[in-house]
Amino acid sequence: MHTKRLSEFLRARRALVRPEDHGMPAGARRTPGLRREEVAVLAGVSTDYYVRLEQGRERNPSPPVLRALAAALLLKDEEADYLRALVDPPQPGRPGSARESASPQLVSLLDTWADTPALVYGRYLDLLAVNVLGEELFSWLGSETSLITAMFLTPAAQDFYRDWAVVAQGCVAALRAANPVPDDQRLQELVGELSVRSPDFARMWARHEVRAKTASTKRFRHALVGELALGFETFSVNSAPGQHLVVYRAEPGSAAEQSLALLGSCALTDFHGVQTDFHDVQNEGHIPYDLP
Repeated sequence: MHTKRLSEFLRARRALVRPEDHGMPAGARRTPGLRREEVAVLAGVSTDYYVRLEQGRERNPSPPVLRALAAALLLKDEEADYLRALVDPPQPGRPGSARESASPQLVSLLDTWADTPALVYGRYLDLLAVNVLGEELFSWLGSETSLITAMFLTPAAQDFYRDWAVVAQGCVAALRAANPVPDDQRLQELVGELSVRSPDFARMWARHEVRAKTASTKRFRHALVGELALGFETFSVNSAPGQHLVVYRAEPGSAAEQSLALLGSCALTDFHGVQTDFHDVQNEGHIPYDLP
């Protein structure tokens, strides 16, 4: 159990729950969220016990206590799972430094979707594979292959994503959801670097939100075709835990569909050679310098 991360999580989540969410009067409060004694009452534990949890002095909360805390803090299923993982961390299935790669079969599948942008990312939000249309849609990434790093350290990100703050917070929540193991060296290095270099990341990470990417709509502003809105679905890759496949689509007959068709024409005309290079190098375990 990693008591520091458990303490930080409990404090952060307590601050996000309003008294009125539990039917209690808000009254005058010096800090946002519930008081410690209120969480204790809602969870059916003593105030002293809950204080010890937040201070890292209580190391073995039972499963019933964790369920009660999840209810008191209004945690969703993913957040409750994360809370349990902080107390009983899963054993990593591979060393934290091992490099992730998309399978050749998955890469071939992406290639069949000529009219659909698609990509695969890993547990640290590294781009592992992308098809031709996906390359063109995310051409602003340049040589950066870390999606989370590009989100916070590449200025073009805030131009590309029309709802940058929402998308960025979603990326941070997904990064936390995918990495409940507290002593993961790669995660510590990534979070440390981004926290130092990006105040926005540091603020969002401190919220301790836990949420995997699922399905929604994103609004983009592309340098070539202007603004477009695309729906997307995110699928877990069962053969490679921690990897996710993202598939974008435009509404039939929409302006976004016409924009994707234009991007597809540009990709086939100007970037076909780059796509071939990508597969040659990706199969060797590397990503070429000029891919997003």
